[in-house]
Amino acid sequence: MAISQTRSDTGLATDLRISVSRLARRLRAERIARGVATELSDTQLAALAALERHAAMTPGGLAEHEKVQPPSMTRVIAALLERGLVTRAPHPTDGRQVMLTVTDQGRELVQQSRKLREAWLAQRLRELSQEERATLRAAAPILQRLSQS
Repeated sequence: MAISQTRSDTGLATDLRISVSRLARRLRAERIARGVATELSDTQLAALAALERHAAMTPGGLAEHEKVQPPSMTRVIAALLERGLVTRAPHPTDGRQVMLTVTDQGRELVQQSRKLREAWLAQRLRELSQEERATLRAAAPILQRLSQS
């Protein structure tokens, strides 16, 4: 990264966009190279992981959480249901809604994928200096906040 580029907010935005995109592609490639959840798209795996973390969600809540439009989430949910990775049940208080939950098979898939990608990333982090890891530690909550805005 060129220092002159990151001095401006626009330059920083460009550098972050490129770096985060490349890291996401690299993590995706690692998952695929290891043969984990290769039949799922990134959006499908992210939705499945959200359900694994949050126990149960409505389709609308899942779409909002994942920052996708409801029609797109409907297609994602259909694919996950078809593969037996999630189940649908009536909402306990709202008859117009359904609740989605992850199945044991879906949970195992998410955990396997997460473990593999975290191991790869942990190995890359061990290659960095202590100062670089401290910088990333400080940046992690900021990046999380940006991703949720």
